[in-house]
Amino acid sequence: MKKEEILHNQALNQHALFFDPLNKKPIFGEVNGRPSLHYVPEKMGVRVLDYGKAEFNFFAPDAKQVRVKGWGGSMPRDYDLQPLGDGYWQCTVDAIAPGFHYVDFEVDGVRTINSLAPMGYGGFRPVNYFEMPGSDDDAFWLLQNVPHGTVHMELYPCAMTGRTRCCYVYTPPRYDQDRSKRYPVLYIQHGGGENETGWLWQGKINYICDNLIAAEQMREMIVVMNDGYAFRPDGTGDPAGGDVDEVIKDDCATFIDAKYRTLPDTHHRAMAGLSMGGMQTNAAIFKHPGFFGSAGIFSGGFRETGFNFDGSAYLQSKAAFEGAFDLLFIAVGEQEQPTCDRLRESVRAYLEKGVPLCLYTCPGYHEWDVWRHAARVFLQRLFQ
Repeated sequence: MKKEEILHNQALNQHALFFDPLNKKPIFGEVNGRPSLHYVPEKMGVRVLDYGKAEFNFFAPDAKQVRVKGWGGSMPRDYDLQPLGDGYWQCTVDAIAPGFHYVDFEVDGVRTINSLAPMGYGGFRPVNYFEMPGSDDDAFWLLQNVPHGTVHMELYPCAMTGRTRCCYVYTPPRYDQDRSKRYPVLYIQHGGGENETGWLWQGKINYICDNLIAAEQMREMIVVMNDGYAFRPDGTGDPAGGDVDEVIKDDCATFIDAKYRTLPDTHHRAMAGLSMGGMQTNAAIFKHPGFFGSAGIFSGGFRETGFNFDGSAYLQSKAAFEGAFDLLFIAVGEQEQPTCDRLRESVRAYLEKGVPLCLYTCPGYHEWDVWRHAARVFLQRLFQ
């Protein structure tokens, strides 16, 4: 994609409330004595002007101060918006790092949602965010003119909690064309403070899959996104990570295998996740040997042992590992320190024993930009 196509891509502004934001506001009045309605342009909460450059807008006619604040990492600074005189406040910022940015808007010191900007669920609350492309390579997670898969919302019963759960399911573009074809399944989890919508609106996983499939760089597969908070009513499970691994194994996978044309075996079933979801994946593959044949752990570290799991027997030799797994992919941002350096050392030690773990690093912090790049590389290697 060309730079102008990237800067004006629809995926930069879509979010859970608007696939294509209206960016207009209704004006009510009278024409010839009769009620009249028409629309006038509305400023965008965040408008990308160039790589690294964005305009922020907020409508607060009675405010005395408006600020936009990054969450640290790749956007560590805060910026003051200035009044334009028509109720809007605005500032233009240069040198913004590329990637996905959660931001808070403050009006007179009070944190406030900007209704003009994209919003999602992060940090255990509704929050604004924006996308900053940084190069032509960012097209891999954007909306492109390629065949698109379908995202389904599914409801299934959970035996552990006795409640109904929701998952989102991506099927590849040709899923409905050949009714005889069956597909491998990737169960991919969000991080702490987010939910099952994260890999869609923040991660753009459906576009990543669409674009890779169109380029013939990944195998067609079904991708399932679950809410990662699954706690036993009696409190006996993992107090930090919960037991979503058991929900996926006992309830969700059974539901998916019954409703979708899957290849329901170890070699065609994988789990991955970021941060908390990566730690849940780490636990799942060792708690349930023979169920997940491949795994992706993004910014979740890597441990042989933990709450109710011990995977040390699978990590003693190449033969032991390959008897249980096809791929164990570990990813981390290079600015996630000291985690990145520790993982480099531990993976090197496994490789010296012949255990073929795969470590991927890229520039970035504990943020979605790293996890989208990790997902792209992981998907190209998965089920091969």
